[in-house]
Amino acid sequence: MTAKKNNYSYIGISFIVLLFGIWVVPKVVDRLKPQAKEMALIGPVPEFSLINQHNEPITQEDLLGKVYVVEFFFTTCPSICPIMHKSMVKVQDKYFGNPNVAFVSVTINPDVDTPQVLLDYAKENNVSNNNWQFLTGDINDIYALANQGFNLYAAEAPEVEGGFEHSGFFALVDKEGNIRSRIVDQGNPKIYYNGLEDNDVKMLIDDIKKLL
Repeated sequence: MTAKKNNYSYIGISFIVLLFGIWVVPKVVDRLKPQAKEMALIGPVPEFSLINQHNEPITQEDLLGKVYVVEFFFTTCPSICPIMHKSMVKVQDKYFGNPNVAFVSVTINPDVDTPQVLLDYAKENNVSNNNWQFLTGDINDIYALANQGFNLYAAEAPEVEGGFEHSGFFALVDKEGNIRSRIVDQGNPKIYYNGLEDNDVKMLIDDIKKLL
């Protein structure tokens, strides 16, 4: 009778341990992991086909499996582009050596920003991440990608210094190719991150970690 009681006790303890492993441990581990699920899903990255600084074709498919940041800029920009670039370099340096983090800078002045110009720009401006793609291509494709694809404003503007106007915002994309954003006041998505604001850049750095 004692042996049976011991067997029942052993079975009971084993069952409790099994339940602990099935229900409790995953919940604890889940709380320890960055909560990408708490971030808003804005929508899929639009399709594109452009050329990078090494004269290689790049599409959205080539970036699957990486968390990446997208901006629209041009190399001769005299106003907000240098500030945006410094912000991107901060993010790059924070994730230095991480092969799963990438950056995409799309020129809105492809007539000037050839692959060679973009390559020289990258070399001269502290770009050390091999996954930083500087993209150029057909001007109509680029403007459609910016304005309709990402809803990030870009336009020719001969009346302003530099000849172009564009958004100073960054888009954050997850490994599955979806635009993501943190949820802010009253449960609304932030959607994009202001590349001109230090606080937004810090948010971006934190949210990349969540998606990784």
